[in-house]
Amino acid sequence: MVLSASLHAQSKQVKTENIQPTTARTGADLFREFCAVCHGVDAKGNGPAADALKTRPSDLTQISRRNGSKFPTVRMHRFVSGEDAVAAHGSRDMPTWGNAFKSISADAASAEMRVNVLVEYLQKIQK
Repeated sequence: MVLSASLHAQSKQVKTENIQPTTARTGADLFREFCAVCHGVDAKGNGPAADALKTRPSDLTQISRRNGSKFPTVRMHRFVSGEDAVAAHGSRDMPTWGNAFKSISADAASAEMRVNVLVEYLQKIQK
């Protein structure tokens, strides 16, 4: 599932679409393709679908700051892979990327690699 934003009679609504195969391999490319629709290309929570969500997406450039200046690598991996739910997402508005990546990957190792490079990218963009 991928989220996308669309305008309908002055109000934004989020529609879901089936995830499509991708050739993206870098964290930056995966982020732009799968995360930016909600979190924005700058990862500050201002993507085109942000206004239509129940809870505004968080500023992902501030993860370390919110965690005592330390990036919580294991916890972020568990969030991205879908092992742990993000409390602010309530009923799981954020797609479970681990499962999504498995659905478009040739094998489990490729899906895991995508989760890993996405988490590494999140660590690199910390302010």
